[in-house]
Order: sequence, then structure tokens, then C-alpha cells
Amino acid sequence: MNTDAVLALNHLVALGTIGMQALTLVLLFVFFFKKESLVAKLAGRWGMWVAFLLSLAGVAVSLVYSDYFGIIPCGLCWVQRVFLYPQVVLFALALWKKDRRIADYSIALSIFGAAVALYQHYLQMGGTSALPCPASGAGDCAKRFLFEFDYITFPLVAFSSFALLIVIMLFVRRHSVDK
Repeated sequence: MNTDAVLALNHLVALGTIGMQALTLVLLFVFFFKKESLVAKLAGRWGMWVAFLLSLAGVAVSLVYSDYFGIIPCGLCWVQRVFLYPQVVLFALALWKKDRRIADYSIALSIFGAAVALYQHYLQMGGTSALPCPASGAGDCAKRFLFEFDYITFPLVAFSSFALLIVIMLFVRRHSVDK
């Protein structure tokens, strides 16, 4: 494993996570307080493409860490992947068929993925486990491989991605109703 490459990628992923968190907060503000703004219209119109690219990037980054750098995903990481990976296929199909009804499905998958990610982030920040780690021979759920800016962990990256997907899909759903 190339340690310098991992450290550089960790820093880029952490910066991307901060960007996702900021964008999520801005979009939440716009969703609730600026419903008729240009940002709301753009998010509603282009949200499917953004969500597709976001989920595709999440899949790519997780595979690079596990398959290229050899970081073994724990049981909770696999559960988060279960809720993220199908979204790439769903968004691709929805874009191809011009079907915006995917928003509800993406929101549901993202809520469950975010819950698992938040729980694992809690564990990695020193919380006590309410449930046993489902890792049988895999990585330890509480072990941190990424810890940037004193709070960003892999599960927080996943949580930030799921949260952004939820907010974007709220715009897509509203845009579909308004048409």
C-alpha cells in the first residue's frame, strides 16, 4: 500500500466531505426558505445527474480504498455499500427512461444508509457499541482508517453523501410535482 497516495486521497476525500456538508446545508436552507430561487430550480432540474455522479463517485472511492489500497471493509461498511451501490444503477436507469420517481426510492435507501453510517461514526469517535460489530473475519467497525480535520471518518463521508442525496432528491421530487 502506497502510504503517500492514501494520505493524499484521504485529504482530498476529507475536503470533498466538507464540500458536501456545506452544500447540504445550503440546499436545506434553500429548500425550506427560498423555494422559488434559481438554486432550487437548478437543483430540481439537474439533481438526477448530480445524484448519479455523487453515488458513482462514492462507489468508485470505496472500491479504490478496498480493492486498490487493500483496506478491508468491516460489516457496517458493507451494509452502507448495500444502500449506496444500487443507487448508481437506479439513477442510470431513471436518467435513461427520464423517470424522476426514483427520488422516493433514493431517499429511503439513503435514510437507512445514513443511519448505519452515523452509528459507525459514533463508534469510531469512541462511542460504546450497542450492537456487536457484524465483522466476521473482516475489518473492525470501530477502527479508523481515515481521520482528517479531527472529525472526518469513512462513515462520516458516507453519512455526508447520503445526506446530500436525500436533500437533492427532495428538490427532484418537488420539481416533479411542480411540472
